[in-house]
Amino acid sequence: MRILITGISGFVGRHLAHHLLDALPSVEIHGITQKQLPQDSLNAIYHTVDLRHVSAVRDLIAEVQPEQIYHLAAQAFVPLSFDDPWDTLENNIRSQLNLILACIAHGLKPRILVVGSAEAYGIVKPEDIPIHEDIPLRPSSPYSVSKVAQDMMGLQYHVSHQLSIVRVRPFNHTGPGQDERFVVPSFAMQIARIEAGLQEPVVKVGDLSAERDFTDVRDVVRAYQLVVERGTPGEVYNVASGVSQSIQSILDQLCSYSTVPINVQVDPARIRPTAIPVLRGDATKLQKATGWQPAVPFNQMLEDVLNDCRQRIKEINRS
Repeated sequence: MRILITGISGFVGRHLAHHLLDALPSVEIHGITQKQLPQDSLNAIYHTVDLRHVSAVRDLIAEVQPEQIYHLAAQAFVPLSFDDPWDTLENNIRSQLNLILACIAHGLKPRILVVGSAEAYGIVKPEDIPIHEDIPLRPSSPYSVSKVAQDMMGLQYHVSHQLSIVRVRPFNHTGPGQDERFVVPSFAMQIARIEAGLQEPVVKVGDLSAERDFTDVRDVVRAYQLVVERGTPGEVYNVASGVSQSIQSILDQLCSYSTVPINVQVDPARIRPTAIPVLRGDATKLQKATGWQPAVPFNQMLEDVLNDCRQRIKEINRS
């Protein structure tokens, strides 16, 4: 089986590629990246392609002839979408559209996973928590607008061209290897730097009152594979643990693992223009369709992120 992963060099893409290679020994993984990776870093075939370029995407689809496409590539950092809204909108919408149109142009109908986001739900009424797939979408950032567009585009091309597109709306996820711009590795990297004597013993934070539903990335990529294999084309599935944690409690737990005392300081630059108080998902639909359940305990997820950040600091010090 030939599988194409866009964004294979990203956080989720790397975990997904490793998972698929373990789960499907005979699979042929093709990955789209904007930077060429060493060929021995992963048993995959890499393609350096800008997904915004129509002809390049059509040529790639003609060459690979994928049977499954996991479309992960996106600008995913919410604050950056406020700084340059059109870059996020163009990147996320045009890239997916080019992939879909390339499949149509070549008469291909692979199973396609379209990755939306729980950010599309926006500020939710208390009576709508936990959040199920049928509540109204209320995007509150340019990033979430782009994800609503990707989500609806997937549905539209399923309806209009009978493409086998399945959609997911993942809630927050983290794990080893995530960019430190995101909240959990941001805290963990600061702690790791403090432990190594590279930063004063102060962790800078944004809004700690928000509550988020975190799932380990290793569970998320299992969900993605199961949705592609067992999900119903045209349907959308939340990927969530069903448990929300305050950002304050996550910080407290990470600090409890520190080997040195930690102080906390609020940094106004880390606070978003629009705050979503609570995101907690209902993944019942996903569980019924695929049998998926999260397996990595929350505490282990946080410890693994911190240990990964400690290792990154050691590697920086050695270089």
